[in-house]
Amino acid sequence: MPQSLVEDEMSRPYLSIIIPAYNEESRLPESLDKILAWIDTVPYAVEVVVVENGSKDHTTEIAEGYARANQNVRVLHSAKGKGAAVREGMLKGRGDYLFICDSDLSMPITEVEKFLPPQLQGYDVAIGSREAPGAVRYNEPPYRHLMGRVFNLIVRVLAVPGFHDTQCGFKLFKREVAQDVFARQRITGWTFDVEALYLAIRRGAKVAEVPIHWYFDADSRVDPLHDTWQMFWDVIRIRINHARGLYNDQPPSPPAAEQTVANH
Repeated sequence: MPQSLVEDEMSRPYLSIIIPAYNEESRLPESLDKILAWIDTVPYAVEVVVVENGSKDHTTEIAEGYARANQNVRVLHSAKGKGAAVREGMLKGRGDYLFICDSDLSMPITEVEKFLPPQLQGYDVAIGSREAPGAVRYNEPPYRHLMGRVFNLIVRVLAVPGFHDTQCGFKLFKREVAQDVFARQRITGWTFDVEALYLAIRRGAKVAEVPIHWYFDADSRVDPLHDTWQMFWDVIRIRINHARGLYNDQPPSPPAAEQTVANH
């Protein structure tokens, strides 16, 4: 093996935390502070990858400030859309495991250990679940819970049977599975989760639901009417894409990303 590849393997972090961030100047600092404090308590190397995607506030400046002050924080930029941001981070994250993490940190970061060995063994993908036995939801309005259950029924019927919470924003992928799945991802909006799970299962990955403690954030960016309709259409698109052979073995070229902000 060439020396450069050996060095890359040795320097690779155990875990990459991928945070898509759009107009998150108010929530990102507190979340990064909590994540960095947790990193100091674990015995393995962790990198934090903030993927900014077209923010109009000070998200970029805040993220870059953390990157300059912390050697395990990186900042990337992607096209607009949460799915586009996650794709960029998952393809460029360097960890053996890659963890998608909502910027509001509605799941305490300490719970990420439930997704990793030795607590969870024998799976390629682990998805946070607010519905699995042992999960607890805090402060969620009944109408939002109902909306989620209706959408999940649609997902189970049309795309991903057997899983009761595909939309929770906390998911872990083994590196090789992430590289395979997200190279084929096409949906750039909210429903990227369903597409990623659909692809992972179709390509033979073993998926586990992990019950979590989850806290509702009243500052949610999901529009109950517009986004729910778009998400329904996206589930239909997944089946159409599959029927057209768009998920076959030759993955599409990833979209060009803006310059990565290096640590200083």
